[in-house]
Amino acid sequence: EVQLVESGGGFVQTGGSLNLSCAASGFTVDNFGLGWFRQTPGKEREGVSTITSGGSGTYYADSVKGRFTISRDNANNTVYLQMNSLAPEDTAVYFCAADGCAFVGDESLEDPSEWDYWGQGPQVPVSS
Repeated sequence: EVQLVESGGGFVQTGGSLNLSCAASGFTVDNFGLGWFRQTPGKEREGVSTITSGGSGTYYADSVKGRFTISRDNANNTVYLQMNSLAPEDTAVYFCAADGCAFVGDESLEDPSEWDYWGQGPQVPVSS
């Protein structure tokens, strides 16, 4: 079964850090672009960051640039999202995703329908 299993979510205070992990099973991510999205109740799913299949290209939403870092470890079939300087507006459910197109860039952040597989979405509540 194809799955993306996330971990690392939890409570964090303003200014704190959190590292999300997303491990793929049932397929190999080597040729997949990977990314992270987030969503709050009543809002559309928002693209956070993407990374190309080879890891050479990374893209970030303006709202998280300079604070979040995406990385991948193809050998372990895993993508990470390091989140620093967290603020209440970062509170959301975070979803990892995989795209068989391999290249995922700025446009991929804006189009959740492009993505093939999704994680379950760990919750990240940021308290003031």
